[in-house]
Amino acid sequence: MKYYIYSVICITLISCSNLSKGEIHLVSQDEVEVILKRDNVQLLDVRTKEEFIAGSIYDAQNIDFFDEDFDTKVLELDKSKPVILFCQKGGRSAKCAKKMKDLGFTKIYDLDGGYSKWISN
Repeated sequence: MKYYIYSVICITLISCSNLSKGEIHLVSQDEVEVILKRDNVQLLDVRTKEEFIAGSIYDAQNIDFFDEDFDTKVLELDKSKPVILFCQKGGRSAKCAKKMKDLGFTKIYDLDGGYSKWISN
């Protein structure tokens, strides 16, 4: 009986700790469109400044993933509001999503295929 109670407590603690760290959802362009209309969301372009100047999605905010001040700048965002991330093809935004989850952001959306896929549709 002790073992059973101990197991239930451990499973509960693990489940709760995973929920508190947030979730990462890989989303399509169509899903991004819906989320932008439905939620008060932060749209974050994690490409370089040069890539951002060449074109971006709507009124995205640019914070370069490779910038040495990246963590500081990201922490200025509201952790309780959903964030949609994108980069050129999806590699940087996936790394950024994991980092933001570790920093305590609660709802993170990562655009599948990045900006390249966005402009090709």
